[in-house]
Amino acid sequence: MSRIRIFDETTPDSPLFESSDHAAIAEQLRAIGVRFERWQAAAEVQPGASQDEVIAAYRADIDRLVAEGGYQSMDVVSLKPDHPDRAALRQKFLNEHTHSEDEVRFFVGGSGLFTLHPSDKVYEVLCEAGDLISVPANTRHWFDMSEQPYFIAIRLFNNPDGWVANFTGTDIAQRFPRFERDAA
Repeated sequence: MSRIRIFDETTPDSPLFESSDHAAIAEQLRAIGVRFERWQAAAEVQPGASQDEVIAAYRADIDRLVAEGGYQSMDVVSLKPDHPDRAALRQKFLNEHTHSEDEVRFFVGGSGLFTLHPSDKVYEVLCEAGDLISVPANTRHWFDMSEQPYFIAIRLFNNPDGWVANFTGTDIAQRFPRFERDAA
């Protein structure tokens, strides 16, 4: 279930606000310029579907975003708990960073934890299958896929070269909770 928890940046142990209600999550994120939506597939996506089949299932929503945001390219990324490089891939975005373009992710399957730090507040957003999150360019954030990653996500880019992590050099991400996936 999708969830938002909002913290003061100095108190990572006690959320100021918490909700699993999608409308409440979207409202809180809209206030800081972050888009959060639920999408439904136009056709069932079968396990092992190709990138083209996954994109086709969400084409109407993708086309709407492309028209609004001017995105130039997209891909589908998939990661499972048995991936041999999962630890290195997880570590890659665990520290606070920014990007020079929007970070747009739609979770077709699985989940991931985006933590945003736009001000003196920290917004922890658990994204699940069906969730779209669009983090504006230059927003401080980090992403955790857990030690046992599982997600399939459509990524949209203005310029793939612009999607380079620019690390802030702070240790704030280490002070906040990590994504612990339920072992089920």
